Amino acid sequence: MSTPHSRPNIVFILADDLGYGDFSAFNGGLSRTPALDALLGESTCLSQQYTASPVCNPSRAALMTGRYPHRTGSVDTLEWRGLERLALRETTLADVLKAGGYATGLVGKWHLGAFDPRYRPQARGFDEAVCFRGGMHDYYRWRLEKGDTVLRGDGRYLTDVWAEEAEAFIDRHAAQPFFLHVTFNAPHTPLQVPPEEARPFMETGQFNKGVSTLYGMIHRMDSAVARILQALHRNGLEENTIVFFTSDNGPQFGGKGDECTTRFNCQLNGAKGTVYEGGIRVPLMIRWPAGLPGGRDLHDMVHFVDWFPTLLAMAGVDVPAHLRLDGVNVLPVLRGEGGKVETRRFWQWNRYTPLATCNAAMRDGDWKLVRPIIDEAMATPDIHWLGVSMYEPEHFIENGIIRKPDPPRDVPPPPPPELYNIALDPLERENLAGAYPERTAAMLRALETWFEEVDAERRTIQD
Repeated sequence: MSTPHSRPNIVFILADDLGYGDFSAFNGGLSRTPALDALLGESTCLSQQYTASPVCNPSRAALMTGRYPHRTGSVDTLEWRGLERLALRETTLADVLKAGGYATGLVGKWHLGAFDPRYRPQARGFDEAVCFRGGMHDYYRWRLEKGDTVLRGDGRYLTDVWAEEAEAFIDRHAAQPFFLHVTFNAPHTPLQVPPEEARPFMETGQFNKGVSTLYGMIHRMDSAVARILQALHRNGLEENTIVFFTSDNGPQFGGKGDECTTRFNCQLNGAKGTVYEGGIRVPLMIRWPAGLPGGRDLHDMVHFVDWFPTLLAMAGVDVPAHLRLDGVNVLPVLRGEGGKVETRRFWQWNRYTPLATCNAAMRDGDWKLVRPIIDEAMATPDIHWLGVSMYEPEHFIENGIIRKPDPPRDVPPPPPPELYNIALDPLERENLAGAYPERTAAMLRALETWFEEVDAERRTIQD
């Protein structure tokens, strides 16, 4: 079968907590990712692609809107407090593509509004959705929403459910242009996988139970990606379908003993939760045979906010004139036609109300300023609500979110800022703040100015 339309389809696949080091192509064969490794060879690959946040939902908000997450109100993962909600005033990528004639579908994790029906994906531009709406989920005891129907775990492994639903969406919409957003929750915790997936890694003797399970989860997701690509092939859609694959943030490290997930990540500094490179710099590949040459590595700096205008340019759909985007269209850069990327970018994340002094960063060309984590601003004393959110979401659906003030905390003065030259020191080993005090001070002022602007916009949200 061949596609009867000339407009490209879009399949944007987003993994959860996946790093560079999780591809077997990058880790010397420690993991097993044959489908992703093959896709790497067929794609335009970006070596300096940054998420919008070191955690899940702020990055997803930026991807969906082309705007820094603070502007959208999606600032933290705590859905029981509504801090993950994408403000209702925001226009999503699905909104614009749908208005431009695309069929739109979401399969997987949503995490941009867990409980209030106003925030569900069908109200944010998606014609169809099969998803859970919180931040993490059990891979067997799942509760999914498919349209207005609630589905319960039936013995299938959740990653396989996503593959089946994605295949079905492609089969249904093969005759029209479509945008399919596949948002795997793998390899996010809880660490669960069919035993046959973890066994090969345990048997090597190289990995503990946690890493073996996690690599098994990634292998199962790799097989699901292969199924999605095969669905495009059997429908004759490979040539003019844009396939993206990336992750929402870097890998989650830590845990105790045999459950520890710390593993190889190409020696990048930091991990999920931090604004060092290991938390926000992730692989991205684009396969589009009809529109981009494959087998290439690009080293231009690109940020998650850039994909909103870039995908619309790929689809031939105009950006609505009223939107104020932080992202820029990088399609000319991807095609080797020149063009510019924005090389001044910003990040910030902590728990509850954002603090400019904690876990913030700025890139300005080759230079990167980091405001390190303040531990007291990262604690989550009401984390016990996570289990309710995962397994008993009806509690919040019926009673609403927690609207109490932030838990009390005593946040000390911040540690000194750090400065790195990413071109010379991509692993962030040498802090140059003392050697370049004027540059450090100027970048710190710029970071503070940016935060004041985006946080002022966040505070105007009335949802």
